[in-house]
Amino acid sequence: MALHAKPVDHLIEALTKLPGIGRKTASRLAFHILRSNLSEAQALARAILDVKEKIHLCSICFNLTDEDPCRICQDENRNRELLCVVEGPNDLIAIENTGSFNGRYHVLHGTISPLEGVGPDDIKIRELMERLQREEIVEVILATNPTVEGGATALYLTELIKPLGVKVTRIAYGIPMGGEIEYSDGMTLSKALEGRREI
Repeated sequence: MALHAKPVDHLIEALTKLPGIGRKTASRLAFHILRSNLSEAQALARAILDVKEKIHLCSICFNLTDEDPCRICQDENRNRELLCVVEGPNDLIAIENTGSFNGRYHVLHGTISPLEGVGPDDIKIRELMERLQREEIVEVILATNPTVEGGATALYLTELIKPLGVKVTRIAYGIPMGGEIEYSDGMTLSKALEGRREI
């Protein structure tokens, strides 16, 4: 027998599908939404729909954006010779929030992971190589996570990029092994960028 009205149960069930949201948290969120006024609930619903309808990948760097190219790619004040390669949009945001990097980015949208069936063709490596042929990039900073998959992806990219005569560096290991860039503090990320080394 259901404890709540069907719409409340449906909302709780939908919220449990979000990462890190268990049934208890989903229930708390559902009742918060239920207590909020109609305009707040409509604003939340509209924000969710806007993200799904208006966000797409930048045609240059593959970051999430609502305009193409994205604001970072459009920025003429950024160093066009430096390219920072990251696994995902959250990593880009984390590095950008440090304020210590003024180059441009390339978002891979994953890492090479044979155990999960993810190969080089499943992430944005071909697009990265096309950029390197087309743009005058002097240094590629590999800012993949310090995980087995991140390390394997960095090694694979190094082997592809070095023959082009482009300097390849990897961010320093100020980030703990097994940790993720997205969850690192700004100071750690700044130091990791400053201490990058050629590989």
